[in-house]
Amino acid sequence: MREQKRIPVVIIRGGTSKGIYIKANDLPTDPKRRDEEILRIFGSPGVRQIDGLGGADPLTSKLAIVGSSNREDADVDYTFAQVSIHERVVDYSGNCGNISSGVGPFAIDESLIEAKEPVTRVRIYNTNTGKMLYGEVQVRDGKARVKGDCIIAGVPGMGAPIWMDFAATAGAATGKVLPTGNPIDVLETSQGSIEVSIVDVANPCVFIRAADVNMKGTEEPAVIDGNSTLLDYLEEIRTKCCDMIGMTSSPAFPMLAFVTKAEDSIDFTSGKVIPKKEVDIVSRLMFMQVVHKTYAGTATACTGAAAKINGTIVNQMIDDAEKLEKIRIGHPAGVIPVVAEVDGIQVKKAALVRTARRLMEGYVLIPNEE
Repeated sequence: MREQKRIPVVIIRGGTSKGIYIKANDLPTDPKRRDEEILRIFGSPGVRQIDGLGGADPLTSKLAIVGSSNREDADVDYTFAQVSIHERVVDYSGNCGNISSGVGPFAIDESLIEAKEPVTRVRIYNTNTGKMLYGEVQVRDGKARVKGDCIIAGVPGMGAPIWMDFAATAGAATGKVLPTGNPIDVLETSQGSIEVSIVDVANPCVFIRAADVNMKGTEEPAVIDGNSTLLDYLEEIRTKCCDMIGMTSSPAFPMLAFVTKAEDSIDFTSGKVIPKKEVDIVSRLMFMQVVHKTYAGTATACTGAAAKINGTIVNQMIDDAEKLEKIRIGHPAGVIPVVAEVDGIQVKKAALVRTARRLMEGYVLIPNEE
């Protein structure tokens, strides 16, 4: 018996995240054995993930498991896993929009679906949420295109645009766009009452006003991550909201964002000003108890939908939000736009453009326990 097991993997930069993509039949079917192998692949737990492929950051400790679908309405089944860096936990409780954007190119390049030029529409069934996602991938010579003129904040250079529509993911975790039935709820906390909006599109998100936690909402990640009192309070709010909607709390989901009206802010990656006129709202998103260095794709879809739902905190922050076709969200590294259309609370569209690039293909080696 070989001392190490070889598993075919691909590393793809999907949007502003980076993940390991594996075909479903290349992992054990037994859940316990599967998770043990995944932890080994990433080098978790380990603060540096030095003995695996993880990048020691929540945005690079992500996994996509992709296989052909037996569903008539889907081309592929896709399972997302957030692999904990510090604990022996593989979290399947939600989806990642940025990693989702790499699923279509992966499926095309791995011949899981037929490539159609110039654009292949990929119907993706996300097993985490039981919802459908739709990606439009540019194709040339039977493979997903990489080169293009699309620029997304937080990623250097340009790439081929991939349109992702999350409209069909409304009620992803709770079955309702507004899990409590209200655009705003009042939460009792250790620091008094605070208003929250809980919206469930693509992934459930909790929205609060930055001012209500004594923040401007334009702070750079290091300022927020260095404030342990704030982090503890935000986690208290998030956990209480989980209880409110009857959702089992996980380290990753629901996400929490604190928002403010459009203001000038600083791109922490370049030091350049992100002008007020280029955004409709500014948000700082918490993910795995740290600030997301850009903005999650699923949270983008959710924020766009929330902006169009009358009375939510996000809606209140944007003048005439209902009249805007596109909502431009300012985040720590730039701006991410989302095309949102909502009728009452029925989500008609929640689409954003991403790019993706295959970075590595080959085998990962893990100690053979058989």
